Amino acid sequence: MKRYNNADTYDNDTPSVVTIGTFDGVHIGHKKIIERLIENAKRIGIESVVLTFFPHPRMVLQQDSDIKLINTIDERIQILEKTGLGNLVIHPFTKEFSRLTAGEFVEQILIEKLNLRHIIIGYDHRFGRNRNANITDLASYGIQNDFTVEEISKQDIDDVAVSSTKIRNALLQGDIIKANKYLGYSFMLTGRVIKGKELGRKLNYPTANLHIEERYKLIPKNGVYIVKSYIDNKTYFGMMNIGTNPTVNGTQQSIETHFFDTNFNLYDKKIQIKMLKRIRDEKKFDSIDHLQEAMQHDEEFSRDYINSLV
Repeated sequence: MKRYNNADTYDNDTPSVVTIGTFDGVHIGHKKIIERLIENAKRIGIESVVLTFFPHPRMVLQQDSDIKLINTIDERIQILEKTGLGNLVIHPFTKEFSRLTAGEFVEQILIEKLNLRHIIIGYDHRFGRNRNANITDLASYGIQNDFTVEEISKQDIDDVAVSSTKIRNALLQGDIIKANKYLGYSFMLTGRVIKGKELGRKLNYPTANLHIEERYKLIPKNGVYIVKSYIDNKTYFGMMNIGTNPTVNGTQQSIETHFFDTNFNLYDKKIQIKMLKRIRDEKKFDSIDHLQEAMQHDEEFSRDYINSLV
């Protein structure tokens, strides 16, 4: 997959089949659209292109927005790379860009920059300044500019019965299994390991304290989770606590993972952790001893679950 961080840099020598969207989560519904895109491109013998935008429009147009996304932009790229897509164009979304009329967007971006010949788009897609143009307008531009429009019908979208909103809600409720089913892969958290208070080490459960730089990244509901990570060419399983450590009167949310059967130093290392199942809510225990007992039960449950996967 070739990646372009601006439509201006796209190599448009060959005509393209394009689809447009945020594709947050790159879930099973998105993948059906991308599969259709790739099949069309191969059949016609031209390039497949996903056009997406970053930052998310709401981050720019509603600067006080507390929008949370399933993927960071790097995670989105990572997932799209595995689809067989030919080209990914991540165009910067700015206030100036948002002021393009529908006609200007079609002419300046789709035709001039991407050499559009065919576009696959949802029945409810809206575009242009104030989102005032729809798929009927797009079809009219197609007739004028010699490109064709393929509509993804409401029935096609409803048949998938999945949406980024449903996935976000599942994650906020801690329902990792449902979220992963909709995603078609394990939800991930990516960040750098930083020094924490080292409470886990005192309890014989040393943890990697994950710092996620992207503030827009959605963090699932506080609680204890079974996780896995691919580190130094090997898969490790463990259990993660998302929360404030109330037993020791913590106040700030942290993401701490104890990896089983390891004793390596991960400080300052960038890692990606995939979430498999939620065990329980975070709880304030009466004592450190009771907390340690709970962690032992969590480990037993986690190991049994992991063994059931093999």
